[in-house]
Amino acid sequence: MIVINIDVMLARRKMSVTELSERVGITLANMSILKNGKARAIKLETLDKICRALDCQPGDILEWRDE
Repeated sequence: MIVINIDVMLARRKMSVTELSERVGITLANMSILKNGKARAIKLETLDKICRALDCQPGDILEWRDE
């Protein structure tokens, strides 16, 4: 299973979900879906924008865990 750790990176960067959604250019509702792990997919373009906004690597956000 893939776990999304946006909340961890937000805390490290001392950034709000609202600020991140504005920087990335997606709605707060969609960012919340990603942050809460409810998303079924993520565009690479969106992942790129999130990484740029948080100054991190995709591996800092996405984690694979054995179920």
